[in-house]
Amino acid sequence: MRLTILGSGSPEAYARRASSGFLVEVGTDRILFDCGGGVVDNLLRAGHLPKDITHLFFTHYHSDHMMDYARLVHAAWDEGAPPLKVFGPRPLAKITNGYFGRDGVLNNDLRARTELPQSQQVWVARGGNLPRPWPAPEVTEITAGFTYQGEGWTLGSANATHAQPILDCLGFSVEADEKKFVYSGDTGINDDITNLSRDADLLLHWCYRGTGEILHPALQAFSPDPGDVADMAQSVGVKRLLLSHFRIHMDDPAAHKMALNDLSERFEGPAAIVEDLDVFDI
Repeated sequence: MRLTILGSGSPEAYARRASSGFLVEVGTDRILFDCGGGVVDNLLRAGHLPKDITHLFFTHYHSDHMMDYARLVHAAWDEGAPPLKVFGPRPLAKITNGYFGRDGVLNNDLRARTELPQSQQVWVARGGNLPRPWPAPEVTEITAGFTYQGEGWTLGSANATHAQPILDCLGFSVEADEKKFVYSGDTGINDDITNLSRDADLLLHWCYRGTGEILHPALQAFSPDPGDVADMAQSVGVKRLLLSHFRIHMDDPAAHKMALNDLSERFEGPAAIVEDLDVFDI
């Protein structure tokens, strides 16, 4: 397995970090976890095309985890890719239809591209056939505990504690070749994600709060700091720990130093703060 960081940031507009998106390559499959703003640009910078993505799994539908969804699907469709397999909590089907349905927000674009003679001829010249169908992702709505068997890999899921009851939220694991990768999604420390992380070879965990930072109580309970994440990872035998979702005010050298000190003092394995376009072999 290989992990590429396509977006390590937050909802904040930030040149250093796109919003959340993480690519896991296993054999011939290209599995994308979340698709926030800027992720498609970084997918291209990493040497991949939208049509290369075979599976997309959403942890939840905060905008910074799904803003590039329509762009990814549309771009892959325009490249002639087969329908993308998309999985996520409810209301994934409604969201998808809201983009690509006959009355969806992209209906004018799609009608023009599929019905106008000049657009049809562009499509034919690129090797396409008529009539040209609209994008039609293969949507599966899932809940915590969902599992999936891919070609040489197995996916698991667990409940993330983040934005309920308005948003259902998940974390995911992928196991392949006797290795285990876990992506926490956005979550407080909870038993479900902790158990999912047990014995992970690599845990990628969100970190929305700097070392010692005090947030409003309504937010702090759902936002572990680097030391909290390190303690959890250490308790369940995680071998390597990466932190993501860093906010702008957490990205100065002093904040990084404090976070890395927490990681080194409270977690025995390798640990780091990821950056966009980092690549890790699992």
